[in-house]
Amino acid sequence: MSGARPTAEERRRTAGLGGRWAEAKASDSDMNAERVAGPALAALLLASVLSAALLAPGDSPEPDLDQRKHVALKMDQALLLIHNELLGTNLAVYWKSEYCYHCLYQFLVNVSYSGKSGKPSIAATPLSTQHGSILQINDSLEEKEICRLEYKFGEFGNYSVLVKHTSNGLGEITCDLVVNKNPVDSNLPVTIAFLIGLALIVALSLLRLLMSLYDFNNWISKAINSRETDRLINSDLGSPNREDPLSAVCQPEARHLSTLPHRLRSVDTFRGFVFIMGSSIFLSMTSLLQRGCSKFRLLGKITWRSFLLIYIGIFIVNPNYCIGPLSWDKIRIPGVLQRLGMTYFVVAVLELLFTKSVPENYASERTYSSLQDIFSSWPQWLLILMLESVWLGLTFLLPVPGCPTGYLGPGGIGDLGKYSNCTGGAAGYIDHLFLGDDHLYQHPSSSVLYHTEVAYDPEGILGTINSIMMAFLGAQAGKILLYYKDQTKSILIRFTAWCCILGIISVALTKASANDGFIPINKNLWSISYVTTLSSFAFFIFLVLYPVVDVKGLWSGAPFIYLGMNSILVYVGHEVFANYFPFQWKLEDKESHKEHLTQNIVATALWVLIAYILYKKRIFWKI
Repeated sequence: MSGARPTAEERRRTAGLGGRWAEAKASDSDMNAERVAGPALAALLLASVLSAALLAPGDSPEPDLDQRKHVALKMDQALLLIHNELLGTNLAVYWKSEYCYHCLYQFLVNVSYSGKSGKPSIAATPLSTQHGSILQINDSLEEKEICRLEYKFGEFGNYSVLVKHTSNGLGEITCDLVVNKNPVDSNLPVTIAFLIGLALIVALSLLRLLMSLYDFNNWISKAINSRETDRLINSDLGSPNREDPLSAVCQPEARHLSTLPHRLRSVDTFRGFVFIMGSSIFLSMTSLLQRGCSKFRLLGKITWRSFLLIYIGIFIVNPNYCIGPLSWDKIRIPGVLQRLGMTYFVVAVLELLFTKSVPENYASERTYSSLQDIFSSWPQWLLILMLESVWLGLTFLLPVPGCPTGYLGPGGIGDLGKYSNCTGGAAGYIDHLFLGDDHLYQHPSSSVLYHTEVAYDPEGILGTINSIMMAFLGAQAGKILLYYKDQTKSILIRFTAWCCILGIISVALTKASANDGFIPINKNLWSISYVTTLSSFAFFIFLVLYPVVDVKGLWSGAPFIYLGMNSILVYVGHEVFANYFPFQWKLEDKESHKEHLTQNIVATALWVLIAYILYKKRIFWKI
């Protein structure tokens, strides 16, 4: 450079370099994101390998075995020895979990009386360690309580309860708990896996920071180096064959449609859940309407997609395959995909009927109300509230034979065993009435703790109403993202408001308690309090992730984005191949937490790897 002033042409070329350099930097940023994705996936696989090494079978504690009584312990069990030192008194030992609400005591073991002083009679029994336990020891003959103990037993621990007379000569009876062998720390495998994962996240974050600093330094050096500047000016960045970045500005419709998939990609991380499905329904519906797709054609696509979800749920991933060939006499009709299919159909049809295409400059028009995202959906809100009224009416007013009206309990031994066959109340009754016992889930989670004996399906008919409600709340989040696009403050304020409003509703419905509220949180029932609570947390997650992902671009969503883009394939693949190698293998000790955890970590890492490979090859299974 000789010091002469640059010509007008050179100034134009140099000015153009700034925009082109910004494009190049954005491209480099995308390439860096792709480069980070590979190490992130490798790190996840490394975590599985390290966890497998640290948690591999070897010194796993062997279950305690009482050689005289031959009581072998299973996972989440402890050995309890009852020492009866009372002469001429037989004992009956009963147990219940602290987690079991208003439950009957369950019989554990009888202990015969001691024949000689100083030589107690001993009975051994396994005991659950998942929750705190309440032991009640009764006199078998007089059927009166001798003592009661509350204690949190540890896995594979060995305990003794010494039932004897006190030494004060007053004839009082005492029950002393003695730890013969300390339990193992059943949380240790999870803690190790968590620390490994946390360390990897920190390492990857530091790596990404260093890469960004390198790019910044590289940009500085290129900006200072005049030869590099000249090379960039004459490179392909200035070639007329390259797409002009202003072309999107010249085509407003193309620009608007091109930005929507990126927004979808950021929220699509958790697409398999009902809430985010509602968000995706609205965003995709609006985009398709803007492209000029007819509503009749969209209705056909919605119907077909819903049918495929229900078909796959009934005939491909049906749990009845575990007991033999599928038979219509015993086939389970409700299910996860069936629930998603019905929910998707209702919410998508509602949005199709009432949603209008949103103009690109909608957010900049100040004449609209600040609550336009709600007012524009008043027909959908009216129908959703009518559906919710149906749920409330059937749940609390429908007479159920042999059960109290409005019963929401688990049945079985709950409520002191008074309503043992009333599991699920009206929800269970409707499923039995319309679907039949043989077409419902035969092993609900309530059978473990509450010992229920009737079939109950957590994805039943009545609960679908509340899943529709939850998906519609997710659609509301999508409307906020679209109606207030590029207005970060407005979006965050609305996410905060919805989070607080739904949280307050949950507190009011539950009275801030687990079981004593008007409508307790219940996943098996999909109670309205369960929906408002989860939706409140969902809006909170949006509140946190939106500035991180969409505004600042600090996280691409990896590795969850790979799973989200092929969520149906991963779900169906997991259900079909869950019992096949390498996702599952024969465990050396099937009662070991660490072996089960290792197996699950490896299986999860493999599905992430499969999803990543499909993502890189642009293979997406969509229905």
